[in-house]
Amino acid sequence: MTEPFASEKAQAAAWFETLRDEIVTAFERLEDTQTDGPTAHLPAGRFEQTATTRSSDNGADAGGGLMSVMRGGRVFEKVGVNTSTVYGQLGESAQKAMAARGVPGMAVDPRFWASGISLVAHVQNPHVPAVHMNTRMFWTPHAWWFGGGSDLNPCIEYDDDTAHFHAVQKRHLDRHDTAHYPKLKAWADEYFYIPHRNRARGVGGIFMDDYCTGDWATDFALTQDIGCAFLPAYVPLVENRRTLGWSDADKDTQLIHRGLYAEYNLVYDRGTKFGLTTGHDANAVLMSLPPMAKWT
Repeated sequence: MTEPFASEKAQAAAWFETLRDEIVTAFERLEDTQTDGPTAHLPAGRFEQTATTRSSDNGADAGGGLMSVMRGGRVFEKVGVNTSTVYGQLGESAQKAMAARGVPGMAVDPRFWASGISLVAHVQNPHVPAVHMNTRMFWTPHAWWFGGGSDLNPCIEYDDDTAHFHAVQKRHLDRHDTAHYPKLKAWADEYFYIPHRNRARGVGGIFMDDYCTGDWATDFALTQDIGCAFLPAYVPLVENRRTLGWSDADKDTQLIHRGLYAEYNLVYDRGTKFGLTTGHDANAVLMSLPPMAKWT
């Protein structure tokens, strides 16, 4: 018997890995071309890759992925670009969470399959914004959907950077439907909000979840463009700011802002919660945390 959605799953997983490779190559190129500025004396950073696994309750194969992390580079203090493809049966708490979101059939058949890419970049220079991106596909026997997006997290805000980041996202979404950008922008503003701080995590971006129109190919194409928008939206910002000098006060501002990022990811982020509760490699799940942060 053919596995349900086998071809679609294979296409999605392969594309997430292709996008990972493109981003890793682009980020290492940024490291190599950083020949001026406060960090030019540092060795050019390189990604170290580690296979990750998901542990199931009965010890059966439950999938895994590849964790690609660079630390201590000229541009990136810490950046992770992870891909994973995991499957098995959802535990009781995850079933309840899915059912609460409207996913049908959890009590009848709690099998799942999920694949995606997740990126978080924390940079050396406080003038260069931190950034997050992920896209993913999720399948159960009774439903499937896509999710993900990108959001920019500068500690020192530049209006031109924010405008460029959003314009590129909009251009990629408009290829599919001009209604997508305002909807996904508002979704990001709501999702990447820190209630206990009464403020946004950054300057926003785009985000969607549980996205399924019933046309898999069309929805996958939209998800691909969300991923494809990332490099042209972000790399020019790095190139424009990476040689600027900074003060001790600028660095202090950066470390305090990173504290906000850590709070959000540990308390509210849906992906972090899902990864930890379903047994995925904890180091891979917590890759998003900054290398250093501080609280006042």
